[in-house]
Amino acid sequence: MVYFLGIDTGGTFTDAVLLDANRKIVASAKSLTTRFDLTLGIGASLDKLPKALLSRVALVSLSTTLTTNSVVEGKGSPVCVLLAGYDPPQIKASGLVDLLGSEAIVSLPGGHDAGGAPVQALDEAASHAAILQHAPRVSAFAISASFGVRNPAHELQLRAWVQALCDKPVTCGHELASSLGAPRRAMTVALNARMISHVKALIDSVKHTLQARHIDAPLMMVKGDGTLINVASALKRPVGTVLSGPAASVLGACALSGLEHAIVADMGGTTTDIAVVRHGRPELSFDGAMIGKWRPMVEAVKVYAIGLGGDSEVRFQGGEGLVIGPRRVVPLSLLAHEHPQVLATLERQQNETPHASQIRFAQRLQADEAMLARLADDELRAWERLAGGPIDLERANIEDRGLSRAIARLERKGLAIYSGFTPSDAAHVLGLSAHWSTDAAVFGARIWARQMRHLYGLGTWVLGDAQAPARQVVDKVTDTICQKLIEAGLNDAGHMNEGNASKMATLLTQMALYRRSAPLVQSASVFKLQFAPDVPLVAVGAPAASYYPEVARGLGVQLRMPEFADVANAVGAVLGQVSQRVHLTVSQPVRGVFRVFTAAGPRDFDALAPAIHHAQQLAARDAEARALEAGASGVCVEFSQEDNKVNNDIDGNIFFEARVTATASGPPTTKKF
Repeated sequence: MVYFLGIDTGGTFTDAVLLDANRKIVASAKSLTTRFDLTLGIGASLDKLPKALLSRVALVSLSTTLTTNSVVEGKGSPVCVLLAGYDPPQIKASGLVDLLGSEAIVSLPGGHDAGGAPVQALDEAASHAAILQHAPRVSAFAISASFGVRNPAHELQLRAWVQALCDKPVTCGHELASSLGAPRRAMTVALNARMISHVKALIDSVKHTLQARHIDAPLMMVKGDGTLINVASALKRPVGTVLSGPAASVLGACALSGLEHAIVADMGGTTTDIAVVRHGRPELSFDGAMIGKWRPMVEAVKVYAIGLGGDSEVRFQGGEGLVIGPRRVVPLSLLAHEHPQVLATLERQQNETPHASQIRFAQRLQADEAMLARLADDELRAWERLAGGPIDLERANIEDRGLSRAIARLERKGLAIYSGFTPSDAAHVLGLSAHWSTDAAVFGARIWARQMRHLYGLGTWVLGDAQAPARQVVDKVTDTICQKLIEAGLNDAGHMNEGNASKMATLLTQMALYRRSAPLVQSASVFKLQFAPDVPLVAVGAPAASYYPEVARGLGVQLRMPEFADVANAVGAVLGQVSQRVHLTVSQPVRGVFRVFTAAGPRDFDALAPAIHHAQQLAARDAEARALEAGASGVCVEFSQEDNKVNNDIDGNIFFEARVTATASGPPTTKKF
């Protein structure tokens, strides 16, 4: 008998499952994720599994929400983006300044036109100077050139110079996306570069943990489209794993529930991910999935990823009142569970005059070598102080304001994390959860309620009452989930984009939630709305049991929470196949000339059929090579084609462009016993 080991590392929990040859679960485990040293949390989960079975593991597969979380929260390693041939409006449209800051962006002459011809030569001296200036201060380089998908020559040249001048990882835009749209392609390659160090740290941690337990099997990773790649391929294109966890959870939810058609909602510590499943498979988004406020050019499972989880910060926002997320904080119940000494401080703060730094402790989150190398002296001192455990910011503001300001900068850079009042704490207060410190949650609810009332004028709770504010938080989470489910449904119907769906969903949510708002009203309504009357809602993830029964009751939908729902990601991690897609574009720039845009540059044909055939050959060759390189034991290739053409009485049949796709798929290579 052989077994398959699935591992999922999320923002709060690390899960592990063992499946037998029939893909049935034989053991599962859950431990806290230890961001500062991931090996501890991974090892803790593996040590809860039967040791004898681990020796018979034929394949290990990994999924993670850490990449998704970093995009939603706007965190990542420092990088340098080299842009060739971009004009200022394109740079502004890319969102790179908001994502990285202007100092990380270098604009260089170069790039090509839509036909693949060079517009301007690269400036070697300026390129070398930029690379040498940024290399000591960044973790990776990202490169994007205007129309790089039509001719990647300038991207390849810039990459060669980076590799010659330093040892930092470098990624080109044409390697990640084949569609036009320079601004989004630049954003995609920048996100990819930001993730390299984090994905490498995760992979290294898993490798070390497996080696220490003598598990010698191929190690794969889930991509955002639910397929698998080996970890070497994942390090080349980590942005492909940005929806790894959500994709794995959808696959796991389908397998655990046995449903062919469903709405899957996965609630974790940082995000909630919603997907519509038809015929047993989630729909893919070839235009890129919406992740927080970003839409990278990543082919992925079509999910609605929002910054709402059990560890999301509950806070006041002017004009909106009570809001939840997208920032993740350490729940007070978890903080006291791991550091019981904070309970005395929380108990004291219940009776003090409210101010913003109460219930706020800071601790180390993760180490990033490139970011640590850029810290100022006061930030380095704060980093060293955090090595001793959580720092009470209320006390720091009184005794050492410089320390608290330095810690605030570490938090913005993603090196430190604050504590705060969260939905997980509210669930502990109401008895919906009990795995961490309920006392800390109760103290935190009282302090947070006083802060909201006295600092922002929010709430009418009785002084000292923890139940009422906790109930309001849980109701807010429930309402937000309901609204996002309706938003996802509107977007899935294809009638509205994200912006319009969000506006409409607010009204529709109020109408759909009639069961909770007025359960005793029996009079007939002129207009009645029901969400998903014929499609079950499958809820998975660790916090789901605290919220989704109420969500289902409010929306009037069927709810399925299958056995092992809390480890659905880890289950889905080992269910995928290796699959690689390669897209090539064939266009007709002038009548009678058919141009194939290849990695070696454009090639022209005098007829469409040989141009399409050439594109198929090249795409199939590259897709097969990538699939085998990604860990497939064997592949079969399928072709698809999207044509852009018109046929009318005046002009006849006119061909403009075709997108030729070759998809190479096969099972992952497993260990032979």
